[in-house]
Amino acid sequence: MGSEADRYPRRQFFHNNNLFFTLKMLFLLIFTNLVTIFIFSSLPFSLSSSDPPHTHLFLHQETISHLLQELNSTKSKLFDSYSLIADLHHKINSTNFLVRDLVIDIIRERKLSLPVDEEADFFGIPPTTASLSDELKLAILPHKLPLGYSPRMASDEIYPPIGAACLRFQKELAQYMTYDIGGECPMDDVFAQKLLLKGCEPLPRRRCHPKSPIGYVEPTPFPDSLWATPPDTSIIWDPYTCKSYQCLIDRKNFPGTVDCKDCFDLQGREKRRWLYDRGLDYGLDQVLQTKPAGTIRIGLDIGGGSGTFAARMRERNITIITSSMNLDGPFNSFIASRGLIPIHISVSQRLPFFESTLDIVHSMHILSNWIPDAMLEFALYDIYRVLRPGGLFWLDHFFCQGPQLNQTYAPMFDRIGFTKLRWNVGKKVDRGVDKNEWYLSALLEKPMT
Repeated sequence: MGSEADRYPRRQFFHNNNLFFTLKMLFLLIFTNLVTIFIFSSLPFSLSSSDPPHTHLFLHQETISHLLQELNSTKSKLFDSYSLIADLHHKINSTNFLVRDLVIDIIRERKLSLPVDEEADFFGIPPTTASLSDELKLAILPHKLPLGYSPRMASDEIYPPIGAACLRFQKELAQYMTYDIGGECPMDDVFAQKLLLKGCEPLPRRRCHPKSPIGYVEPTPFPDSLWATPPDTSIIWDPYTCKSYQCLIDRKNFPGTVDCKDCFDLQGREKRRWLYDRGLDYGLDQVLQTKPAGTIRIGLDIGGGSGTFAARMRERNITIITSSMNLDGPFNSFIASRGLIPIHISVSQRLPFFESTLDIVHSMHILSNWIPDAMLEFALYDIYRVLRPGGLFWLDHFFCQGPQLNQTYAPMFDRIGFTKLRWNVGKKVDRGVDKNEWYLSALLEKPMT
């Protein structure tokens, strides 16, 4: 079974320790008593054995008095040291507070000197919303869901969607959101479109009414509306240089560079577009014949000007949505007046369609080398995304410099993964034959698998 010490080793350990401690204390007590006896009974070395006993006692008392004085002096110095330490501690704390306040002031001064972009985070959102107006806060900040947490959203709040770049132009955004609630919106179409083109897309919603045209009449009935010029009273002309549709039709005869200069003349070149198939100009019927009849039903025209491509498709019972900007002309209103569907988005915007839903996507002139390469590649992948398997991408007169075609754009299209059905390259000569400028037209198909 073992001895008591083996069974309880910890108890034996503490017992030995206690015994050692007791002996130690006893030794200290004996030693202290001996020292005390020595102090009170011994004489200084300078005393002679012949001195009388009362002299010894007097010297002995004097020594004790001196020791007490030394002890009191030491105590006093110790208390003074404690006081000095406490004072130093107080000064250190005070210094810490001063340093902290100084750092805060430096940070505050630096923030005031920084431009807004440096104060903002990666997406341009300011660290504080104190400077935003109440209406702007309602338009861009999150709102709590009335029914609480939504499993579908995995959140209990919802953010109004606006472009990330909007908050990099805070002054312009504040101006855009300044109006009388429930009143008439400012006539700021040009200003708003510039903000949109800088990347503030989509713009935040507003709680005001757009100005209504005076003398508005009902639109021309379909299908006559496809090739009819609407009345001037159908729109507000304030944002545009021209103040009538006749002015827009005639401006092709005047010098100067204007986007889609002859787009509003529906009896001119617009009437002949996509009717014939030759070289870079593909005929609409020839393109449709590459797919089984009736399988091209819905699609998108990117940067479609005044909507003529959609009009020609509508004549063939195909619905095309046309994206267009109002660049010194009422392009979206004109498209709508023809009985077609406009959408006011820039080429930078993600296409607002679900994946694999469109039969055809067309783009003429708008997709070209003016777009940064990375942004263009994102746009092409987005087109691939929204096309269904077997869907067509009709790239119409893509403009670039000679070396760019083989070095940049042909490899880019190969990376996207389209199948080439047609591929035509021709020299662009309208600015002179000596320019190394080229057009590319291509009919591309999204693979079935």
